[in-house]
Amino acid sequence: MNKIKKGDDVIVIAGKDKGKRGNVLRILDNGRVMVDGINIVKKHVRPNPQAGEQGGIVEQEAAMDISNIALYDSASGKASRVGIKVLEDGKKVRVYRTSGEMVDV
Repeated sequence: MNKIKKGDDVIVIAGKDKGKRGNVLRILDNGRVMVDGINIVKKHVRPNPQAGEQGGIVEQEAAMDISNIALYDSASGKASRVGIKVLEDGKKVRVYRTSGEMVDV
């Protein structure tokens, strides 16, 4: 079970965007994540007249390492590590390490 999933509200804990919040857009196979509005980079794009694309400088999100983000706990208003707890029926759920509350309610 992954500790961070697509659609989670996360906060950046390291890097140039430290302290910013966003939603996870997707998780890549190499341990990197794409977060909405975080780690914006400028990419130079060539024009492609056949496809009708205009060239120029485009700003887009780049992937960042999963270790640089943490789940945002709305109850405490801070970043929290995530643990996995097994319920009585054998179902696994994610819990905040700081408060012990379940992430997926």
